[in-house]
Amino acid sequence: MNIAVLGAGTWGSALARLLAKNGHAVTLWSKFPEEVKWMEKTHRHPHLGDAEMPATLCFTADLEKAVCEKELVVFAVPSPYVRATTEEAAPFLSADQILVDVAKGIEKDTGLTLTGVMEDVLTHKRPKERFAFVALSGPTHAEEVAKDLPSAIVSASLDDGAAKRVQDAFMNEQFRVYTNRDIHGVELCGALKNIIALAAGISDGLGFGDNAKAAIITRGMAEMTRLGLALGCSPETFAGLAGYGDLIVTATSVHSRNHQCGELIGRGFSPEEAVREVGQVVEGMNALPAARALADRYEVQMPLADALNDVLCGADVRSTVFSLMTRDKKTEFHPN
Repeated sequence: MNIAVLGAGTWGSALARLLAKNGHAVTLWSKFPEEVKWMEKTHRHPHLGDAEMPATLCFTADLEKAVCEKELVVFAVPSPYVRATTEEAAPFLSADQILVDVAKGIEKDTGLTLTGVMEDVLTHKRPKERFAFVALSGPTHAEEVAKDLPSAIVSASLDDGAAKRVQDAFMNEQFRVYTNRDIHGVELCGALKNIIALAAGISDGLGFGDNAKAAIITRGMAEMTRLGLALGCSPETFAGLAGYGDLIVTATSVHSRNHQCGELIGRGFSPEEAVREVGQVVEGMNALPAARALADRYEVQMPLADALNDVLCGADVRSTVFSLMTRDKKTEFHPN
């Protein structure tokens, strides 16, 4: 297949590498010409160690060149830039292409998931055409995918044919791809798990141990599932790779930027200092306001998310933990 990957960060670069190794004709686009020149010269990404890009992989800073006449267009830019990138690419897209989002987030002002953002843009820019959207999401750190370590992920779409074509394009003996029709649930999981991973990182930074982290992961998933069910998502999605799978890896892995950021906050860094120290986009920070807005709109209680928001707004971390631990008594499976 002819495939464009938009965004040469760690995840976009790891997936472009994988697709090129699968035998596809792949063009990796970056908005930054100096990044393109460096990757053309080295065939490496600065944050992916010794992972070498296949010689067949093409690099460009020309968006029109990247997306024209491609069968798949993979959007791998950070979540805050999905709208702008889709707007910029819209004149060059065609309805026979499959548009794949691999970023994870919720747009702050609209509450839309990222394929929803893409669809919103194209509904206005290309009103006479209907595009097929796929969300590719799961427990897949770029650093491990770039080392060809075994991983599994979900290709989610309302269009079964599009989901299966993406499954075929990405799947190999190290990268197993499942399909799922619950695209909204898959995307919601991808955004919300970053919030819970921030909380798990704070717990580790405070030295609270494995018991606390297990509780945060489990109660965090309860909050994620409550919100997902209120939005009409399938409960099975939250128990699958895009749900528990991605939450576990993001809340525990040394590769997780969200966990790293939270750990720094737990050790006393301000949120702003922690983000600067991580040095890359911390998606949980972007997703939190939108998630809380959705929770308010659908009257879903998310005490962990609320507590995290208090900390990010300057509340004392240990006092916030005390307030969380001393809430009114609950039954485990009560809706709140």
